[in-house]
Amino acid sequence: MYHLATLAPPVARFRLPFSRDQLMLLLAAVNEIFLGIDIYLAHSISGTIVRNEWIPIIYGPVAGVILLFAGLIALRNRPAATLLATVVLVGSIAVGLLGAYFHLIRAALPTGPAGERLTVRLLVWGPPVLGPLMFSLVGLSGLSAAWVEDPPDSGRLRMPGGRYLRLPLSKTRAFFLMFSLGMLSTVLSSVLDHARTQFENPWLWLPTVVGVFATIIGFYMGTLERPHRFDIAVFVATVGLLMLTGVIGTILHIDDSLTSRGQFVAERFIRGAPIMAPMLFANMGLFGLLILLDPRSEVLHRQEKAA
Repeated sequence: MYHLATLAPPVARFRLPFSRDQLMLLLAAVNEIFLGIDIYLAHSISGTIVRNEWIPIIYGPVAGVILLFAGLIALRNRPAATLLATVVLVGSIAVGLLGAYFHLIRAALPTGPAGERLTVRLLVWGPPVLGPLMFSLVGLSGLSAAWVEDPPDSGRLRMPGGRYLRLPLSKTRAFFLMFSLGMLSTVLSSVLDHARTQFENPWLWLPTVVGVFATIIGFYMGTLERPHRFDIAVFVATVGLLMLTGVIGTILHIDDSLTSRGQFVAERFIRGAPIMAPMLFANMGLFGLLILLDPRSEVLHRQEKAA
C-alpha cells in the first residue's frame, strides 16, 4: 500500500529514481557514519578513549562505506549486495547490543548495597544506556530493506535459491513498529539527558512531548492493516513535528555551547550540550517519511517493465 499516494493521489504519477528499499539502505549507511562521528565526540569527553570505546567509532564509518559499496553492487547483482549488506547490518545490531551492555555496567554499582546497584540517578548521570541501541535499530531497519518483499506488503521475503521466508507482518507495518521503538529509545535518552538540568528550561519539554506522541502514533500505525487517509495525515504531521523538533533542538544546543559573547570554543562543544543529539528526532522523522513511499522494490519494478 503506497501510503503517501493514499494521502495525495497525484503523487502516484511521479517515479523516484530510487526505490524505498534503496533509500532505506542509503539512510542506514549515512546513519552508520554519523553514529561513529557522534560517538567519537561523546567518548572524547573523558580525554582518553579506551579500547572498547573504539569499536563503534571505527565500525560506524566502515559499515557505512561498505553499505554504500553494496548499493553500487546492487545495480548489477542484488543478491550479492543483499548478502554483503546483511553481514554488515547484523554486525551493527551486535555493536549496539554490546554498547548498551557496556554502558549499563558502567552505570551500575555491582558492589553497592541491595537496591542501590542500579538506580534512576545512576542512569541519569552515567553513560546513556539506550544510545548504542541506535546501531541496533539501524541494523534492523536496514536488514528489512535489504531483502526483497514479493509481493509488496505480503510479509514474504525472497531468499537465495528461490526460497521465501514468511514473516508475520508486512515490511511497512514492521517499519512502523521499528519507528515506534526508535522513538521510544530516542525520547527516553532525551529525558535521561535533560533530567540532569531538572527540566529548568521549558524548551526541554518539547522533545519529550513530541517524542512520546510519535512513539504512540508509530505503534498505532503498525497495528493497522490498511490505514485511512486521516491516520496517514496524522503520521505525516507527526513526522513534520519531529523534524522541526530536531532543528529547534540543534539551534538551542549550539546556543548553549557558545560563550556569553557568542564565541565558538571547541571544548564547550565537546563537553557541553551534544550538538548531534537533537538531530536524532529529525532523523527519525526522515525514517518515518520513507516508510510512506511505494513499497515495491526496484527488482519488482524492473520485472514489471520486462513483462
